[in-house]
Amino acid sequence: MTGLNKGPSKVQVALKWDPSPLGQPAHDLDIVAATYTAADPYGEPAYLVHFDSRSPDGTITLNRDSQTGQGFGADEVMTLDLGRLAPDYRRVVVGVAIQQNHGPKTFSDVANCSFRIADGITELVNSSFIGALGAKAATIAEFTRSGSGEWEFHEGVRGFDTDPEEFSSLMGKNYS
Repeated sequence: MTGLNKGPSKVQVALKWDPSPLGQPAHDLDIVAATYTAADPYGEPAYLVHFDSRSPDGTITLNRDSQTGQGFGADEVMTLDLGRLAPDYRRVVVGVAIQQNHGPKTFSDVANCSFRIADGITELVNSSFIGALGAKAATIAEFTRSGSGEWEFHEGVRGFDTDPEEFSSLMGKNYS
């Protein structure tokens, strides 16, 4: 036996924020997940999962998509079934992008914006975008598969001053 810890398996990412003030355009934030293969772990994503989509194999699904931040609890929820992801996928990067339809918005413009990442009942992180308040998009988590096949969770908020489309091509680059 190699150990009892198999790493994260079925992860839920939840995002919440307050609606914009009365009379102002709605804040629309989106969770984005990008998958990367062993052959190109820091290149272009093999595929993206974001609003109105899911992974081709059904292992990453956006369960709830809000365009306003109205409602109780989480406004957006994404499930990543890492335990079922094909062995060729070695990295999954999760981020949040703010739609820029009504002019530039950063995380500092969105009241009470926060996220929670949990593996089953185990909370991995519960945080805000404090490290990226001036950004229009941010990565919030990275999951990497070790040589033995176990997934590892790496937390951290990294801001990007870009629109959602450009963010999806930048979010998985190696910035070390």
